[in-house]
Parts: sequence; C-alpha cells; structure tokens
Amino acid sequence: MGTVQTPIGMRSSSLLDTSCGYLLRELQMIWDEVGEGKFEREKVLLDIEQECVEAYRRKVDQANISRSRLHQELAESEAELTHLLLCLGERSVPGRPEKKGGTLKEQLDSIAPALREMRLKKEERVKQFRAVQGKIQKISAEIAGRSAYDDSSTNITVDMNDLSLKKLEEYQIELSRLHDEKSARLQRVEIYICAIRDLSTTLGTDASMTVTKVHPSLNDLYGISKNISDVILEKLNTIVVSLEEEKRKRLEKLHQLGNALSNLWNLMDAPYEDREKFSNLMDLQALSPSEVWAPGSLTLGIIQQAEAEAKRLDQLKASKTKEIFLKKQNELENICNRSHMETPSTDMGNIMNLVDSGEIDHADLLSTMNEKIARAKEEASSRKGIIEKVEKWISACDEERWLEEYNQDENRYSVSRGAHRNLRRAERARITVSKIPGLVESLMVKTKGWEAERQKIFLYDEVPLNAMLEEYNKLRQEKEVEKQRHREMKKILPEVVKEPENFNVPRPTSSNRRILNRSLNGSFGSASHLNRKVSSGIQQYGSNIINSTALGTSIGKEGRRIQASQTPARFSLASHLRNESASVVSMFSGPLSP
Repeated sequence: MGTVQTPIGMRSSSLLDTSCGYLLRELQMIWDEVGEGKFEREKVLLDIEQECVEAYRRKVDQANISRSRLHQELAESEAELTHLLLCLGERSVPGRPEKKGGTLKEQLDSIAPALREMRLKKEERVKQFRAVQGKIQKISAEIAGRSAYDDSSTNITVDMNDLSLKKLEEYQIELSRLHDEKSARLQRVEIYICAIRDLSTTLGTDASMTVTKVHPSLNDLYGISKNISDVILEKLNTIVVSLEEEKRKRLEKLHQLGNALSNLWNLMDAPYEDREKFSNLMDLQALSPSEVWAPGSLTLGIIQQAEAEAKRLDQLKASKTKEIFLKKQNELENICNRSHMETPSTDMGNIMNLVDSGEIDHADLLSTMNEKIARAKEEASSRKGIIEKVEKWISACDEERWLEEYNQDENRYSVSRGAHRNLRRAERARITVSKIPGLVESLMVKTKGWEAERQKIFLYDEVPLNAMLEEYNKLRQEKEVEKQRHREMKKILPEVVKEPENFNVPRPTSSNRRILNRSLNGSFGSASHLNRKVSSGIQQYGSNIINSTALGTSIGKEGRRIQASQTPARFSLASHLRNESASVVSMFSGPLSP
C-alpha cells in the first residue's frame, strides 16, 4: 500500500489511482491468473465496497460523535463559566472577547483560560467562605457554651450557588458582630468576676472557689477559654446580686450594732480606749453599701465581735445607768444652783427601782436627763446677765453695810495700823453705793424684759426677783425718810440726839427654803403684809421719837435719859429692817423658773 496522502475529496474520485486502486488491480491480476468468474468478482467487489462504506460510516459517526462531544464540552464550558460568573457575582471575565468565532476547538481553547481562572477564583472564594463560616461557627459555639467544638472544615457547609462578595461581606459582618458580642460577653464576665472578687474581699470569702463553682473555665488557673454562655452570665449575675445583698445585710447589721454600741457608750460614758477598738465600725455608719469596699470590712468576725461587745455592754448597762444618772442629776443641780434656779424634782428611789427591774428604757431615761440639762443650760444662759447684775447688787449692798459700820466707828480717823487702807476702801465703797439705785433700776428693767420674753416670772432662789427689788427700794426709801426725820430731830435736840446717822441698809438675801404653798398666779399678798408690817414699825418708831422730843425740856439729865432710851431703839429698827429685807424671799410666790 502506498503512503501518499491526498485530500479526502480527491480520494473518492480517483480511487483507482490510490492504494486501494493499486490493490484492486493487483486483485484483478490474481483473479485473471486464477480464472475467477465474473460473478464472484462482482460479489467480492461489492463486499469490498460495502466494507469501505461501513468503514467511512464508522469514521463519520466517530467524527460526528467527536463534534457532538466538542459542542457539549463547549456548551458545558459556557454553562460552567456562566454559573461561575453568577455564583461569584461577576459580570464577565476580563480578557475574554465578547464575540465567538472559529472552530469548536478554537472556541474551546479560547474559553479554557477564563474557565481555569474562574475555577481558581471559586476555590479561593470557597476557602474564604469556609474560613469565615468556621470562625462564625466557633464563636457561636463559644457563645452557646459548647466548649467541645470540632474545628474541622468538613463540618462546614458552603453554599456553592452563592459565592459572591456581597454574601462574603454578609458573613464577615456577622463574624464582626459575633466578635463584638464575644468581646462584650468576655467583658461582662470579667466585670462579674471582678465584682465577685471585690465583694468577696470585702465580705472575707474565697472568690476563687466561688468562681470555680460556676464553671472551671472562669478560673485562670485552668488555662482554658472562658465560658461566656447566657447560662454562665446568668449564674454570675445571680452570684453578684446575692453577694451585694449579703453585703447590704451585713452593713445594715453593722449599722444597727454601731448605733447600739454608740448609744451604750454614750449611756455609760465609755472611755476612749474602749471606743477606739471599734473605730473602723463607726467609720461605716455614714457610708452606703456602694461606698464600702475596704478589704475585710464586712467579715463575719467583725460582726461577731461587735455583737459580743454589745452584749457585754448591755449586761453592764443597768449598774452604769444608775451611776451616770446620779452624775447627771448632780450636774443638773449644780447648773440650777449656780444660776439660782429651782432644781426639777426627781423621785430618785422610784427611778432606781425601775432601772433595776428593767421597766424603764435606759436610753430614754438618760435622754430625758440630757434634755433637762440642755433646758437648764439654756435657761442659765438667758439668766446669766441678770444673775451677774444681782451679784453686783448684793456685793454693793455688802459694801454699803460695811461703809455704814465704818461711819459708825468713832476711831476711824485715828492714826492706827491699816486706817489708810480702810479710808481708801471707804472712798471706793461710796462710789459703789452711789451706783446702787441705777444698778437696781437697770436690773428691774432687764428682769421685766426677760419676763416679757419668756412669759413667766424670774425667780431668784424661788423668789420673784422684781418683788425683791421693789421691796428693797421701798425699804431704802423708808430708810431715807427715817434719816430725814433724824436730821430734823437733831435740829430740835442737837445736844440730846448725837447718835450716828447711818442705818444699816438691808442686804438683799434669799432663802433656800422651799415654799410649799406657792401661788401659781404669782400674787404678792405676803409682800403687802410685809409692807404693812415694816410701815407700822416705822410709824411706831417715828411717833416714839416725836413724843420723846416734845417731852424733852432740858439738855441735862433728861436729855441724857432720852438719848439712852432712843439709841437702842434706833439700832433695833435698823436690825428690824435688815431682817425684814432678808425674809423677802419667803414672802412672795409665783411660777417656778424653771
């Protein structure tokens, strides 16, 4: 057979010139030599032709199948490329011509690079989706509390029909949201753990054990990622709330114990050393639960110690209360005595019995005494100015009495030891005595102002002070009248009456006797009686002087007799006036002050 290749179209027309024609001629030569018949020859040629046709048909069929396969491959490639473009969200492939041309193989060759590129892009996109979805599933598992999460990529299902950047961005946004949620949950867990630690430190409990009981992953010693599920967060929140409630209860308990201890300390006047032991407890009294964070400030030991101290002080309260009550009663009496006020009456025996039996509240008892002392101090403060003036008045009256006694001394001008000092004192006493009327007047005005402001009578040792001052002025006026009569009598009997002119001025005094039958309306009936009594005495004394003057007709023996009889009478009158002035305090009545 020949090996010359000719075009397919030429082979069919020049079959005899080809290898087939050569073989056919060689076959005819063989037939001729053999002597094969025409019929046999036609039959063989027909078979040969049939076989050739079958061979061509097979080749045509194969070519057709190959063409169909190429069409299918091209269609599939086009479809795959279109699908990849759709699922990747791409509109076209860069570098690929829009117009299609050339043979099927050329078209396949032109689409193959774009297809390979899109396939690579798909694989890369799938990896991105798997990575993002894997992180999403992992964080979701952590948020859900599934610590045994399998990080294998085989468990991740990627939607191959949507691999667009938009979908990837949605997953990334979801991942970012989950990251934020995880961070927020971790932050909440840390906040809860820090709160538990702070509260446990304040309450004196073990924070590590408390956190481990919630979940072992919350303890940093285990070295595993923290469980941040809703269940864990709820448990942590419950523990924090319970610890805060326990903190509030303990602080409230310490507040009660602090108040109780403070009351007992004040009640029993406890020394500073006893109070210093509980200074930390007292510092908590003004604080709210949100302000108490000092380590160990609310432990059970502190509460038990405070309870034991309160119990101990409560057992000593009865005996100490009586002692303090007596001390306060003495303080009240001293305040009243210094201000010349009446001390409020107290049934000491009955109060002591009530304290021993426990039928009276000790704090209320001492609080009542403190109120009485406060009122007494306030009353004493308001009376201070008047009391000071009264003391000046009494001191001036003492000087006046001394001056009268000094003036009655016939040897006051003699040269003797200390005479010059008495003379200087007499000069000062005269200045002081000259101020008595103004002092009494201002004292009366000040007292009336006090009474108008307080709506009650000012009592000095249970006696109305204004009544004492009025009586003093009245007796002083009567004394002046008597001195004037004495001067006139000296003019009539200059040689008979030579006694000293000065009378003892009544010194204001006060009686400490309790007036049982006081009049609540402050009547001065007794004062009127005293005035009548003093006036009658003065009138009787004056009539005796006048009668004695009328009967005296000589300066000799009769004058000396009158002088001897009148001198003791005059001194008896001065003594009488002094005694009457001293008894003023027992002759008036009125409401107590206080």
